[in-house]
Amino acid sequence: MTRIAVAGGTVFDGTGEPAAPGDVLVEDGRIVDVGPGLDGAADERIDATGMTVLPGLFDCHVHVCSSGLDLVQRLERPFSYQFYVAARNLSRMLDIGITSVREANGADLGIKRAVEDGLIDGPRMQIAITMISQTGGHGDGRRPSGLTVMYNIAHPGRPDAIADGPDEVRRKVREIVRAGADVIKVCTTGGILSARDHPHDAQFVPAELEALADAARAAGRPFMAHAQSPVGIKNAVAAGARSIEHGIHLDDESIEMMVERGCWLVPTLVAGQAVLDLAATGVRVSPIAVAKAAEAVEAHKESFARAVRAGVKIAMGTDTGVGPFGSNLEELPLMRDGGMTPEQVLHATTGSAADLLGFTDLGRLQPGRVADLVLIEGDATDLDGLADRVRLVMVGGEIRRRVAA
Repeated sequence: MTRIAVAGGTVFDGTGEPAAPGDVLVEDGRIVDVGPGLDGAADERIDATGMTVLPGLFDCHVHVCSSGLDLVQRLERPFSYQFYVAARNLSRMLDIGITSVREANGADLGIKRAVEDGLIDGPRMQIAITMISQTGGHGDGRRPSGLTVMYNIAHPGRPDAIADGPDEVRRKVREIVRAGADVIKVCTTGGILSARDHPHDAQFVPAELEALADAARAAGRPFMAHAQSPVGIKNAVAAGARSIEHGIHLDDESIEMMVERGCWLVPTLVAGQAVLDLAATGVRVSPIAVAKAAEAVEAHKESFARAVRAGVKIAMGTDTGVGPFGSNLEELPLMRDGGMTPEQVLHATTGSAADLLGFTDLGRLQPGRVADLVLIEGDATDLDGLADRVRLVMVGGEIRRRVAA
């Protein structure tokens, strides 16, 4: 097999250690060695002079079947259009160095397998398929008119996910696992885009969440919780959530619980602002959603900063699908502005994200791991405009993107 040396750059290996000059030696899809002077052992050399070599980047919260918030536009699109949207969105993430994602409601097993089989171009995927919601909860698309309009409607590969009571919740977990989910997603609070609830509303009682956790555990699946305010966050953490998504209104007790139980926060700081930006450009976004987003943005920043100071584990996620794909890395400067060092932000986007998703052979540039890596022109700790400086993307040892300066 051909040995490739990515040589002459500065290596940020995703372990949490500082970046250092070095080479990365790749063979048969895996990393053979990392360190100085390795290009002499290679058959092919990729010049990384003046660049930072990073592990492939992660986004732990995306919605690849989504293409904006205009529900009227969605109503006019054929059912199958969403799958072509997903193909475009997945490709756009590879363009900016994202090689692994957790899809948090939208993609079904067919989309995941199409990526795995090379039918469409995109990052490797961990999928939730849909999100379990109570009647009248964040995932219930019933509008004030009486019509039900969902951002992602049910189909054979994406089961309906409305459930009430422990028995129904347990059954929904089993249906979603049957459909191919790698992770279970549940809404334990209301949200910004849902019409009939609010982020401060707690959803599902502890007995329902215990049933969900038991069913997920029996199937060997972790669960992630859309949770934006204290009671719902604490209920999710107490039930064993692997991660809290958004965490807009964390309080001291919920932060303490997350630290004690090792629960991750996936902040999605960019999402609320994306709602406001879309509305400002004339996209037909519900006025209710715009009002809730305006209320949430500053609270979200403050909540995130408190979580960082307390030592909550952070993994990068964006809720992209609300905002446009290709803009995912705009999350990183917001994380820095919230109190993380640039090195911590990069770790949250590589090694820490891999730990959250349970990808034990990804996220770090170490011998034996899968050779997912990204070359960034200049210093990658300069997080502003990072996407524009991606010069090479490698997935499993295969060069998937090469961009001239």
